[in-house]
Amino acid sequence: MSTLPTPADRDATPTREPAVTGVDGVPPRETAVAGDGVPLRETAVADLVRAADRAATELLVPPAATLGHAAAARLGDVVPAPEQVHPVPGADHRLGPDTVIRVGADPAARAVADQLAALLRPATGYPLPVTDLADPESGGGITLTLTDDEALGPEGYRLDVDRDAVRVTAGAPAGLLYAVQTLRQLLPAAVESATPVPGPWILPGGSIVDRPRFPYRGAMLDVARHFFPVADVLRVIDHLVRYKLNHLHLHLTDDQGWRIAVDAWPRLTTVGGMGEVGDGPGGSYSTADYQRIVRYAADRHVTVVPEIDLPGHTNAALVAYPELAPEGVDPPTPYTGTEVGFSYVDPASERTYDFIADVLGEVAAHTPGPWLHIGGDEAFKVKGEAYTGFVERVQRLVAATGKTVVGWHQIAPAAHAEGRVLQWWGTTPDDPTTAEAVRRGARVIASPANLIYLDMKYAPDTPIGHDWAGLIDVRRAYDWDPGSHLTGVPAEAILGVEAPLWTESVTSLPEIEFMLFPRLPAVAELGWSPRSTHDWAGFRERLAGHAPRWTTAGITFHAAPEVPWPVAIGPGTAPAATIPTQPTGQAPPTAPPIPAGDPIPAGTTTRVEGPPGADGAISADGAITPDEA
Repeated sequence: MSTLPTPADRDATPTREPAVTGVDGVPPRETAVAGDGVPLRETAVADLVRAADRAATELLVPPAATLGHAAAARLGDVVPAPEQVHPVPGADHRLGPDTVIRVGADPAARAVADQLAALLRPATGYPLPVTDLADPESGGGITLTLTDDEALGPEGYRLDVDRDAVRVTAGAPAGLLYAVQTLRQLLPAAVESATPVPGPWILPGGSIVDRPRFPYRGAMLDVARHFFPVADVLRVIDHLVRYKLNHLHLHLTDDQGWRIAVDAWPRLTTVGGMGEVGDGPGGSYSTADYQRIVRYAADRHVTVVPEIDLPGHTNAALVAYPELAPEGVDPPTPYTGTEVGFSYVDPASERTYDFIADVLGEVAAHTPGPWLHIGGDEAFKVKGEAYTGFVERVQRLVAATGKTVVGWHQIAPAAHAEGRVLQWWGTTPDDPTTAEAVRRGARVIASPANLIYLDMKYAPDTPIGHDWAGLIDVRRAYDWDPGSHLTGVPAEAILGVEAPLWTESVTSLPEIEFMLFPRLPAVAELGWSPRSTHDWAGFRERLAGHAPRWTTAGITFHAAPEVPWPVAIGPGTAPAATIPTQPTGQAPPTAPPIPAGDPIPAGTTTRVEGPPGADGAISADGAITPDEA
C-alpha cells in the first residue's frame, strides 16, 4: 500500500496540539523477568529518584522559562516543509531517561541510530542506548526501520508519533537520516544545547510522510578565494544535513589558490596554495584532509562535488607550473585580487591535457560520488572553437575516470557528453544556448545568481558580500520555482538546486554562517518540498522558530527584518562580531587572447566581482564548536 499523500493530504494544515504531561513525567518501565521466571521491577528505586528529581527541577525552572521551551512545537513546524502532515492531538510522546533507540541490523541504518543518539544525549542527559530492533525487552522508544515501500524512494521517510512510541520507516538509510532531522526540529530548541538542560522533551503526536522534490539539493563553498580549514568544512556539512541538503560543491581551485593535493604535480599546493584574496596565508588540503571531508560527508549522506576550474581561473596553477601557460605569455605571479577572466591554460598544448588527466584522475580516485565539476566559466581569453574543443576533450577525460561531468552553463555550446550537467548561474531566465543543450540531453542544476548566490548582500548596509547580481533577502531567495524558472527548460530536466557562496569577502566561519543563515533553509525548502507547500507567509513563521535553535547551537546568522523573529532574537540584541574589510588586491595581470573562431555564443552570462563590503557587525552568537563524530 502506498504511503504517498493524496492532493487533499498535501494541502493539510497542521493544528496546534496540547502537550501530554504525566504525573511525574516519567513513563513506567517494562516489567523484567528474572532467570527463574519471577517478575521483578528493575531499578525501581532509581526510577523513583529520577522521577522526583525531574519533578523538582520542573517546579523550580518552569519549562516555559527554560531555553528553547518557550512554545510547544507543532507537527508542521519543520523546514523544509514536509509533503504530508497529519497531526493527532493528545498523542504527544515524551522522551525520558528510559527511552531507547531500536534499529535493525543494516550497518548504515545503525549509523543513523547512533547519530540520533549523539544528537539527543548532550542536551537531555539521557543515556539513549541503541539496541537491536528484535530485542523484545526494549519495546517502545524510538524505532528506525528500513522498508521495501518503493513509493518513499531513496530519501523519503514516514514518521509516526504516539504516546507509546516513535516509529521511523524509510526505504534507505538516507531517509532515516532525514527523519532524524525532522525529529530534531520537533523537539524543543534546547535540544541543540551541548550540555544537559531541563526538559520536558516532547514530540507532537501524529504522522509525517515526506520525500524530496529534486534529487540534487546543495550548496557550494569557495575555498579558493579564501581557504577554510577542515573543521570549518565539516561544520558546513552539518548545516547542510540539518536542512536535508545532500550535496556539497567545493570550489577547490582558482586564481588565488589551489587547495587540493595532487601527487603527480606537488607544486600545485606547495606553491599554488600559498595565497588568497587580501594577502592571507592561504593553505591546502592534503589527500588525507580531503578524504576526511569526503568520509564525514558520506557518513551523513552528503555527496562532495569537487570542482577543478578550467580552462580559466588557473593563475595559481600557472604560478606553480609556468609551462602550462601559452607560449609568449609572461611567467605569472601570485594574484590576491578579485578580478576574473585573465588566466588560462594552453588549450593547444598536449602537456595541458596530460596535466588535466593526472589531476582529474587523482581527484576522482578520492571522490566516491558520481560528479566531477570542470568549471568552464569566464574563460574570456579562450574563444569559439578553441573553447568548445577544449571542453569536449576535458569531458572525455572526465568520462575516462568513470565520473559524470558537471560544468557552469558556459560549457553548453560544446558537444553533449553522456549524463552531462550544466550548473546555470545566469540572471535572466531566457538562455537559448542552455535550452538547446538540454534538448541535446543535458540536465541542469539551478543556481541563478540574482536569487541564490549567497555571497550577495541581504541589503545595502550588509557589512560583507557583493551586489553585482542584486540584493538577495530571504524572501527573494525563497520566492521562485526551480522547476519553471528557465525558459524552454522543462521541470524534468532540472536535476536540482544549489546555492553557491563565493568567498572574496568572506574570511571566517562566522562570516560563512552569516551569509548562509537564514537563506540556506529557504533554498533547502525549494529543493525538498513539493511546490504545493510553497507559501512565504507560512515559511517565514516556521523559519522564525529556528532562531533559538541557531543561538543555542552557536550558529551566526543575519536577523533579517522580513522574518518575525522571537523578541529576544531581534537585531542588536545578541553579541556582535566585527567583520573586517578585505582589500581588493592588485590589478589582474594581462594576457593575450587566443585568436580562434567566433566569440562565445549569446545567452551566456558573466560574473563580475564587486568590491568587498565595509566594516560592520552581525547580531548573532559567534561561538564556534565544530564537532566531528
